[in-house]
Amino acid sequence: MRNAVFFYPKLAAANLKKNRRTYGPYLLTTILCASIYYILRSLSLNPGLRQEFGGAAAHSMLQMGGDVSCFFIVLFLFYINNFLMKQRNKEFALYNILGMGKKHIAKTVAFEFLYSYGITVVGGLAAGILLDKLAFLGAVKLMHMEIKLGFFLAPAAVVHVLFLFAVAFLLIYLRFVWKLHIMNPTELLRESRAGEREPKAKWMLAVLGFVLLGAGYLIALRKQDPIEAIPNFMIASLLVILATYLIFTTGSVALLKLLKKNKHFYYQTNHFISLSGLMYRMKQNAMGLASICIMSTMVLVMISTTGSLMMEADQMMKQRYPYDFNCEIDEQEPERQQALLAELHALQQEEGVPVTEEVSYRYLDFGVERNGSQFDVPDNAYMAPCILMLVPIDDYNAVTGAQKTLQDGEVLVHTKRLHWTEPTLTLYGKTYTVKEHVKEYPKNGDTVANISDYLYLVCSESEFESIYATQKEAYGELASEKSFYYGFDTSAGETKQDAFRPVIRSLFDRYDFTCESHLAEKATFTGLFSGMFFIGISLGLLFTVATVLMIYYKQLSEGYEDQERFQILQKVGMSHKEVKKAIHSQILTVFFLPPIMAGIHLAVAFPILKRIVEMIGFQRSNLFLYVTLICFGVFLLFYVCVYLYTAKTYYKIVKR
Repeated sequence: MRNAVFFYPKLAAANLKKNRRTYGPYLLTTILCASIYYILRSLSLNPGLRQEFGGAAAHSMLQMGGDVSCFFIVLFLFYINNFLMKQRNKEFALYNILGMGKKHIAKTVAFEFLYSYGITVVGGLAAGILLDKLAFLGAVKLMHMEIKLGFFLAPAAVVHVLFLFAVAFLLIYLRFVWKLHIMNPTELLRESRAGEREPKAKWMLAVLGFVLLGAGYLIALRKQDPIEAIPNFMIASLLVILATYLIFTTGSVALLKLLKKNKHFYYQTNHFISLSGLMYRMKQNAMGLASICIMSTMVLVMISTTGSLMMEADQMMKQRYPYDFNCEIDEQEPERQQALLAELHALQQEEGVPVTEEVSYRYLDFGVERNGSQFDVPDNAYMAPCILMLVPIDDYNAVTGAQKTLQDGEVLVHTKRLHWTEPTLTLYGKTYTVKEHVKEYPKNGDTVANISDYLYLVCSESEFESIYATQKEAYGELASEKSFYYGFDTSAGETKQDAFRPVIRSLFDRYDFTCESHLAEKATFTGLFSGMFFIGISLGLLFTVATVLMIYYKQLSEGYEDQERFQILQKVGMSHKEVKKAIHSQILTVFFLPPIMAGIHLAVAFPILKRIVEMIGFQRSNLFLYVTLICFGVFLLFYVCVYLYTAKTYYKIVKR
């Protein structure tokens, strides 16, 4: 009786030990997933991170990263378990034929899942807790915060890990029980011995895949308004993902058939053997190749975008908050505006805040609908695809030190995101002559924060008032008011600047204005971008590990399937050297299709990705290009290393 009680746990342990070549990498990966998930949850709960300036933004980003990784981990565990159980179908069928009932098999596998769960959570939590402090120090370093020593354990993060993996393993086990219930062991053994039929090239589905891919590429490449960029990117991504699966599942078979028809290529020993093997298994491996391609693209997009944003964070911060203090007030009452300016000057002297540079100017900005060089009232003033910003010529000269002159009907133009070459522009039916394209324009952080395209204009005083009156009439209650901007830099230290912020706030109630401090906003800004970068690294690591594991199990499953075939070929005279050449030919024929396709996806997505990062203030498109190319180069090198290792593993399996 006692032996019966311990029979299933012992058998489960023996099964895991016997299948350690397949379960070892899997358990190491689940441990890594559990540790990364714990770290993300722990950092989002760490009071030392949340209480600092910028910690709230980082906390939100880390919390979002934990939610995304949670969803991905469950899908990843389902996908990899499918590989594992597929390798053991013959084993379960044999157990059933030899007299072990399906209930007994289910009990044995239940203990296997319990062991896997225990190893995962214990190993993952141990690694996560040990590495959590290192991750915290890294996050603090990225955010330029004060490093605080001490040990922090997040019980809630531990519960998150225990619950997530318990639910994931339970769902996977229930799926296995269902498949076991409908399994016919005799047919399974017969099918495992019978060869798979040669798949047919489904040309219609292949054409559909390329049509969807073309549609996704067109959406990504076409010129579009900034407001449309993000939703269009999501639509294009979905089309490309669906197209990738269709192309790999149908187009790969069609590619192999075309290669087979090429007599000069096909009738070579290594190509003949490799194509024959690939032809009969492409149907089952195409989904894996497509998944590797999608995972590779995700890794490249996340690392390149978050890395570029992190490298450019300081420059973006200077553009968003160009001065140490940036104040704005409606210019409807010039007397109140001048009174505010006088009080600010008085407070600067009273509090000992020396001013090293200051600017002040009037401006007007409002949304428009652009059609070439013509600008009209948009359908939705709140979601206008383009914004015009106007500054009177006297204010422009005072800020820039220029000595420009303008007549009525003439404007100066300055552009950043927009490409403008038109000699004239028409606003609300009136045509203006572009006298000059100027390189300098008064700094204003709000223009960087807005996702719409901006066109900066300088006009005469009379035109400034005329355009203001016209847009007031055209927009009604949604019309913009003239604004007065005052920004100043100071040589005071950070402590003094931080103390001066509440002093300025004391004027808010009386003057109804806004004032942003570069120092105060820098922490939030850095926290946001640091959180994005940390999530990019974490999820990039998860996706990379998933990609490697998919490649490993793909090669492993193919190796076991080809083992008998290559052994027969070696028995009839095929040398080890020829076996190696056939293996390399077989792997190279399709192995590098995923990174090549991922590189094409990334190249096509680059313009819309550049557009998206520009909307949040990223200006150096060349830097983004270089970072993207470096990421792709490093990933390709890493992929080659994985290829060399998996090809070696494959060869060890199939050789005698």
